[in-house]
Amino acid sequence: MRYISTRGAAPALGFEDVLLTGLARDGGLYVPETWPQFTADDIRALRGLPYSEVAVRVMLPFLGGAISESDFRALVQDAYATFDHDAVTPLVQLDQRTWVLELFHGPTLAFKDVALQLLGRLFDHVLEKRGERVTIVGATSGDTGSAAIEACRDRHNVDIFILHPKGRTSEVQRRQMTSVLSSNVHNIALEGSFDDCQDLVKAMFNDTAFRDKLNLSAVNSINWARIMAQIVYYFASAVALGAPDREIDFVVPTGNFGNVYAAYGARAMGLPAAKLIVGSNTNDILARFFASGTMAAQGVTPTLSPSMDIQISSNFERLLFDLLGRDGAAVEACMRTFRAEGRFTVTDAQLAAALEVFAGHRVDEDATMATITDTWRRHGGYTVDPHTAVGVASAAAVKTAPGRPVVVLATAHPAKFPDAVEKATGRRPVLPPRLGDLYEREERLSVLPNDLGAVQGFVTQRARAAQGVA
Repeated sequence: MRYISTRGAAPALGFEDVLLTGLARDGGLYVPETWPQFTADDIRALRGLPYSEVAVRVMLPFLGGAISESDFRALVQDAYATFDHDAVTPLVQLDQRTWVLELFHGPTLAFKDVALQLLGRLFDHVLEKRGERVTIVGATSGDTGSAAIEACRDRHNVDIFILHPKGRTSEVQRRQMTSVLSSNVHNIALEGSFDDCQDLVKAMFNDTAFRDKLNLSAVNSINWARIMAQIVYYFASAVALGAPDREIDFVVPTGNFGNVYAAYGARAMGLPAAKLIVGSNTNDILARFFASGTMAAQGVTPTLSPSMDIQISSNFERLLFDLLGRDGAAVEACMRTFRAEGRFTVTDAQLAAALEVFAGHRVDEDATMATITDTWRRHGGYTVDPHTAVGVASAAAVKTAPGRPVVVLATAHPAKFPDAVEKATGRRPVLPPRLGDLYEREERLSVLPNDLGAVQGFVTQRARAAQGVA
């Protein structure tokens, strides 16, 4: 198994190097050169298996033999033993057509745990084998940061620096990051938006000298291993609902396009995922693209669903690579135009190809709140967070084939957004007991300006890789 860059000018890599590299040296994102293929019988063979075993079977082809099956199975089983639910990602039925896939039973109550609990263990395994140390830098709009920190805290071979937009996450999201006081964990509250955080992370990766000095690596969804691990729950949920002998639609609330791109990957592998519906909040760059064929960035508007407050969807480049015929030079030109002008447009034929798989829908703040209320009233007090509400509202609005199950991805526990949920339902959701003292925990963070030099200086002073520490 080899991985190639979406911009065509970086070397093809094997799994271990892709894991540690994150962003390709030409600024692109790594994707499989070819997708592993699962036959209908392969998919049927997943029925009745525990989640960890489904995960091993789905992901093993992506490793290309880099990690033995026995070692990988041990890493996977250890990762998912941290989840509170035996099913890891259980399905809950809302009505005859609609199911909710609960992805929030991990340590930080967000879907990011599903990938990052494994990613932290993969880093440890590979770095220990190589005798290397990495410096992880990442940007978060809310959930990736806490999940990445939880996965990497206290790991000997890793220092982790997470940038979040100051004042633009929920209090629970912030505290889950800043109350981890491990010496290898560094939280940066950036005076800017999530897109500013993401731009600085990309700029650090594109500074080759800085990147090499600190041995930078990534845990954002630009890291291929994140996508790989997310593909699994599409297989697991679809099989539970009758795949491969039944098609399934998925509704994914998304901002950075990574989660729904994993669904696209599952489909490319042979899973009968018929329609992938992208739910957007007020920051609706993706919904506007699927309506018009034009990707056009606007200002970021803070919302009740902050993890989706994004106007530059990094993982969309992976889909664009396929829409442009896997032409790296064409992708590079398109992204250069986007950086210079804030927009690009695909052809009618390319948009039509995208719409064979995807649909987009925008859900504003009023509709988000109304959906939380309506879901709670109509379904026996079942509570959804604002991000999941965007998915539930999108599922109701976008018409799909009669009789086909629709799976909405529940991306965060409602207790991560207690103010919005309490306002919509009159009841304040409670954190699980292991997080019951979160509001009393000591916090540690550093406020920095939206300035590349300031952030690079901060990282250099604190990263053990820069100091040559063994």
